[in-house]
Amino acid sequence: MVEEFNEQELIYRFSIFERQIQELQQQIESIDKGIVELNTLAFGLDDLVGKTNAEIYAPLGRGIFVKAKLISEELNVDIGNGNIIKKNIPDTKKLIEEQRDKLQQVKDELEKSLEEIGAEMTNMMNAVQGHSHEHCHCAEGDECNCEKED
Repeated sequence: MVEEFNEQELIYRFSIFERQIQELQQQIESIDKGIVELNTLAFGLDDLVGKTNAEIYAPLGRGIFVKAKLISEELNVDIGNGNIIKKNIPDTKKLIEEQRDKLQQVKDELEKSLEEIGAEMTNMMNAVQGHSHEHCHCAEGDECNCEKED
């Protein structure tokens, strides 16, 4: 079934698609940053292995570090809602990997949504193009060189 679109409706629908695409792209960008941060964190944990009693620079926040002495490889890990548990480095890396996998799943779903919007836009454009050449008798699949008569 070919849907009919007037110019204002087309502009409105495409503006909605554009907003949806921008929102999805921003969400994907945020997720990508989260994945990079988790990867960086996992690599940073590798640097702690076997460094008991070594001096390290521990972040206090936003680019501020303090020199500290690592007295243990045991980590205090926030698991959400202010709950902190003790974990060793391998278990913490496993937790990070699980978080990264969840983020990747969400990213995959968002990318699928982007593809669906692209398909909707293509279908709408095809419907508009098909409708604009209804007056001619071109066979499907053939190139249409006719001009619309007013």
